[in-house]
Amino acid sequence: MSRRRTRPELTGWQKQLVAELRALATNRPDEIRVLSSPTLQTDGTALIRVSLRTAELPHEPGGLELKDDEEFLLRLRSVPLQPPSVEVDHTRFLGFPHVLQGQRLCVYLDPSREWRPTDGMSGFLRRVWDWLADAAAGKFDAATAMYHAVGGVLHQAEDTPTIVVRETLPARAFQAARLVERTPQRLDLTYQSAGEGHRTPVVALRSELPFGAASTLALFLTLLDDPYLDAADGRPSRVSPQSPAFLTALLAAAARNPKGTPQYFVVAVPHPAGGPHHLLGGRLPADTADVLRQLAATRGVDVTIDPATINTDIAIEWCTISDERSEVTTRRDDDRPVSGFRGKTVLILGCGGLGSWVAEFVARAGAAEIAICDPGNITGGLLVRQNYGETDIGRPKAQALATRLRQIRDELIVTPSEGLIPDDLSTFLAADLIVDATVSLAITAALDVLSDTPGRRAKFAQVATDAASGMLGLLHLTTPGDGVTLSRLDELAGQSVLADAQLEAFHPLWQNSHGGDELVPTRGCSVPTFHGSAADLAAVAANLVNLIGLHLAADDVDVPGTHLVATPYASRGAPHRFLPASG
Repeated sequence: MSRRRTRPELTGWQKQLVAELRALATNRPDEIRVLSSPTLQTDGTALIRVSLRTAELPHEPGGLELKDDEEFLLRLRSVPLQPPSVEVDHTRFLGFPHVLQGQRLCVYLDPSREWRPTDGMSGFLRRVWDWLADAAAGKFDAATAMYHAVGGVLHQAEDTPTIVVRETLPARAFQAARLVERTPQRLDLTYQSAGEGHRTPVVALRSELPFGAASTLALFLTLLDDPYLDAADGRPSRVSPQSPAFLTALLAAAARNPKGTPQYFVVAVPHPAGGPHHLLGGRLPADTADVLRQLAATRGVDVTIDPATINTDIAIEWCTISDERSEVTTRRDDDRPVSGFRGKTVLILGCGGLGSWVAEFVARAGAAEIAICDPGNITGGLLVRQNYGETDIGRPKAQALATRLRQIRDELIVTPSEGLIPDDLSTFLAADLIVDATVSLAITAALDVLSDTPGRRAKFAQVATDAASGMLGLLHLTTPGDGVTLSRLDELAGQSVLADAQLEAFHPLWQNSHGGDELVPTRGCSVPTFHGSAADLAAVAANLVNLIGLHLAADDVDVPGTHLVATPYASRGAPHRFLPASG
């Protein structure tokens, strides 16, 4: 007896959505009609056709042209983690903002924040109607609505490296470039002709690709020549053929790359609203690239390949593009206090509990050059709170921190010195900012002497924390020509704080340590140090860096004075307070 095959069934979630849809159609027959039963697809989704009444939606010039009734295909996921999606099976919406690959409506820009499963089908259809209303009213801005110029979606395959692009795209339609391997997961694109790297053609297309870029080479070549698939409707393509030249560029690059390696390429796709091109990176499998190399070896690199002869099974593996060109990227810390560090030269004295974190935050903020000084070496106990790792133990702090900073940003210039001050004293005059994180009386005295040095342009910032908790922060700031030294500023601030009962939480910053306030980290002749964790010190350092950034960026706060800060867990919830030197 043979076992009867069980037919695939809708999941409980899909059944719930279908029931809700039919209930809505029953209650609002003039607005919603269900035109088909749900059919299961091979990917587990259920497809159901509906008709929505759109005749009453106001239309404005430039808005989406809608019929009185529009048919849509709703795709229902098997579980409620993702929202349903909506698409059409015609091309009347092709090229309109927020229409993905010509037929799928982008009704959720960020489903993780916008989709609530408890809203069910009624909530989803409200999003669809809102999308249609905004589209008909012309409320979508084509310059910002389509994030990707290639079908409005991101193209990438699993297990492909990320291609990092920082150099500006040349004006030529066909440009030779190189992909330089930084790690197994990262390739850097460069247009420099000399040096190592995988030869890669960069091709600027004449048209956007509203249907996307396909997953096979044959289909991609079809879209290069007919991006709007006009031929399917009997019309001539809107662009001249691009695929033969693209294939020739691939052939020439493959011939110069090692046998047995895949062939990469980058295409620059114009955005429908203008502006910088969108970059798309892909690769052909090694066996396909080897066929190209064999063809080049027998017939030369100038041979013209007929796109119609391309095997339809050849896959394109799309790579993630990390497009970091300045013309297309806005820094995530744009308009934040740390923007004051951008392009600055910073000298940091002391790479310990505060200094090691300050240096990292300044590096990430976009400083152009950082010089760091510290005479100490790293021991295992320091890893509890300082910005180092196990492999740094035994290394000089300045050298280890310099290695980390260089890993954060390629273009950052880092100069380490294994002493209290820089090996090159001219660094003092070249800096825009000098941060003293040493808690050294000798360094304070030296900076006092430098305060009136002719040609000084650097602001001085001195940072410290308390011995008992490491949760209080102190920041002294002086500027060139203000006539105030760090020692005098500390004296003035201490007098003000100790005389103010409302600032009692900050009194320990100027009081002598009591028994137990300081920590003796190891037995024997161990120098007492302050309590504090990495979380405490990183939090304090972050607050101090933000305050320094404000002074660097804005003239209205560019006055000498003292900032007092505390983390939320500090005693008695100490507030932030700024004490100007004039006060």
